[in-house]
Amino acid sequence: MLDPFYILVDSSDWLARLLPSGVRAAQLRIKDAAPEKLKAEIERASALCDRHGAQLVINDHWQEAMDAGCDYVHLGQEDLDHADMPALRRAGVRYGVSTHNHEELDRALSLEPDYIAFGPIYDTVGKDLPFAPQGMERLKLWRELAGGYPLVAIGGITLERAPDLLKAGADSVAVISDVLAAPDPEARARAFIEATREFA
Repeated sequence: MLDPFYILVDSSDWLARLLPSGVRAAQLRIKDAAPEKLKAEIERASALCDRHGAQLVINDHWQEAMDAGCDYVHLGQEDLDHADMPALRRAGVRYGVSTHNHEELDRALSLEPDYIAFGPIYDTVGKDLPFAPQGMERLKLWRELAGGYPLVAIGGITLERAPDLLKAGADSVAVISDVLAAPDPEARARAFIEATREFA
């Protein structure tokens, strides 16, 4: 399972900065890049994570992740429409699935994912979503409905909120802006590691 502190970045440069701080789980989320650029970023990110003993998750680009021998991909609901799930399983690639409502959760559960992501828990500046903030009570409900599947909370998560989310049932908190927009991202990452250590 992913570490309780899970960072989302849009370049391997961020990984080069943050992994030495002790980050153990990271998602590379690149939305628009030429194929060669994307391939190079995935390969560099994979090498960096291997060097630092961190788990790498590739967002969306399941074929490229599989080709590069990555362990994990993260799939949005729209990705499920074209991802070759049997091929991912045959290749030993684990996958997590984003969910925002009951219909999406049912779809995710039917695919027996390796984790379920749920959000946005709070207002977020990292991504425009057509979903209202879900809040702590909905997270607790998702914990029940997800059964034994690991649950990743995402959206507007700050250092101050992280421990309460983990206590409420999240297995991991996915963080973007609270680290990447901090005056000292490396120090902020170390603070998250310290705050979530008891949940590892």
